[in-house]
Amino acid sequence: MEYRYIGNTKVSLLGYGAMRLPTDANGIIDREKSAALLEKAYKSGVNYFDTAHPYMNFQSEPFVGEVMSRFPRDSYCLATKMSAWLLEKPEDTDRIFKKQLENLRTDYIDFYLLHALDSEKWKKLLDFGVVEYFEEKLKSGVIRKLGFSFHDEFDVFREIVTYRKWDFCQLQLNYMDMETQAGEKGLRLADELGIPVVVMEPVKGGTLAALPEEAKRIFRDTDSGRSDASWALRWIASQKNISVVLSGMSNMEQVNDNLQSLGEFVPTNDRENAAVCAARDAIRARTKVPCTGCGYCQPCPAGVKIPAVFRVWNNYGMYGDSGDSAWRWRGIKPEERPDNCMECGSCESACPQKIDIRDMLKAAEAELKKYDEVSGK
Repeated sequence: MEYRYIGNTKVSLLGYGAMRLPTDANGIIDREKSAALLEKAYKSGVNYFDTAHPYMNFQSEPFVGEVMSRFPRDSYCLATKMSAWLLEKPEDTDRIFKKQLENLRTDYIDFYLLHALDSEKWKKLLDFGVVEYFEEKLKSGVIRKLGFSFHDEFDVFREIVTYRKWDFCQLQLNYMDMETQAGEKGLRLADELGIPVVVMEPVKGGTLAALPEEAKRIFRDTDSGRSDASWALRWIASQKNISVVLSGMSNMEQVNDNLQSLGEFVPTNDRENAAVCAARDAIRARTKVPCTGCGYCQPCPAGVKIPAVFRVWNNYGMYGDSGDSAWRWRGIKPEERPDNCMECGSCESACPQKIDIRDMLKAAEAELKKYDEVSGK
């Protein structure tokens, strides 16, 4: 196993993200299968296990605590998080944290994160004194490292990452998302500040493990012996200032493949990096509409969220049904959908890209409405 350091703590390059463990038909964790996955990873050298209080309908923490308590506590690291949306009053922080210690069957947590921060959640945590609360826990040794995970734009990341001297931070990074959220600029800023980075979504929620044929062919012609997921993991692990790459492994095949990719880690070389760039270009070439998301078409008199619709449609074009287009589409309210378009044309006159927005909205609706039918809407 490849190991790196966060401060003075030795961590495995491959980390186990416990938010996609196998479940039964009722969404209950399959205890036998899930325990086998965690144990296989641990016995193969993985020592970083990441969970959060709300993961898997609050099942993940106690399950991880149960399984990992079978092994010496100093042989692995636990990471969990404080989720702002669970806090109704400042006192909830202490109540939830005590429950987390109980769930994880431990008297200390190695890596503690403020969860999924954006500008709104960050303000709430500041107002509730959550940062100060965990700084006290840091001093007492109940947590060993304090960091945060992040989902917002770079300017918000810069505000948070420079607020105090964090021990680490966790960013969504993969070869398709280096220009979104904090992205590559966030990775570089963290490096400048001496803050190690833990990577989440290195395979983009599984999307980069099931690529369109155009991208598959590029990777296959470069090295036919590696899986799509392996390309994504090795590429991000080869970037500067990466300490842990998390993977939400849900079956033994994924565990074994990831162990092969990062356990015996070989950084990507120039030829392989060129293949990743070519695959990325091939995926992006599948977009449906050249919308930049500038927002000049907004507000729409009919209430249609044009940039949001086009983002989903482009995501569908790039990844097809293997992506998260269904989830994204269902997140657009019915009153914001293309079928509300009045065809007034005001959006087209404002569009710098000169997109035939009215026709494109109809085409997007025609392709994406199938996801409503699948979900029974």
